[in-house]
Amino acid sequence: MNKKVALITGSSRGIGKEIAKEFLRENYAVILNGRSQSEALTQAFAECKAISPDVYMIPKDISCYEQATQLFEEIHQTHAQVDVLVNNAAVSYVGLFNQMKPEEWNDVMHTNVNGVYNCTYHAVQKMIGQQQGCILNISSIWGTTGASCEAVYAASKGAVNAFTKSLAKELGPTGIRVNAISCGVIETEMNAWLDEEERAGLTDDIPLMRFGTPSEVAALAVFLASPKASYISGQILTVDGAYTCM
Repeated sequence: MNKKVALITGSSRGIGKEIAKEFLRENYAVILNGRSQSEALTQAFAECKAISPDVYMIPKDISCYEQATQLFEEIHQTHAQVDVLVNNAAVSYVGLFNQMKPEEWNDVMHTNVNGVYNCTYHAVQKMIGQQQGCILNISSIWGTTGASCEAVYAASKGAVNAFTKSLAKELGPTGIRVNAISCGVIETEMNAWLDEEERAGLTDDIPLMRFGTPSEVAALAVFLASPKASYISGQILTVDGAYTCM
């Protein structure tokens, strides 16, 4: 029996890499993706290969529509379709909005929003024909609450949340489920800019008194793609240690 195929964008490190590993453990064939064949992507591939041989690496910049097209063309050379698409690739710039450069705005929006559009557009073409599929968008609590000094990143994730809900309604009759995971403060390189004082202050504000881990996000991703979540769609599921419950 052919394995289901999961494509995880931005899977060279952090949350994306852990999601890829978790899908491999659940007996999926997994496509790793990054902007380029970086050392980090190559290392992620080696780590995933140690879990299962059914892992593939296709470096493409999914913020570019043409490269996203090439990504799916390469996938379809060996696999009938993508059964699970995890839109994880994202970038952020931390700083005052009035000092944000146009190219920084464009980079965030092209990756975090256009990248989601590009990959989702290609994935759903075959999902619709099969009358099944799962799309998971990795979002952020800042897309709902807003974030000082991350206004552009927050705006991009707010767009992802609205896209998730809208597409779930549109694609529901075809059997395709669309959800987002709204991440709180997770132990990743994206938060490496925090100094010890800032980390301590954030930890004090989180009721569970710690940062989340990529593996905790990955566990939810695999659950949402499974038959156990067959009636869950159009949801923005928050993983933040009760941070936004305050």
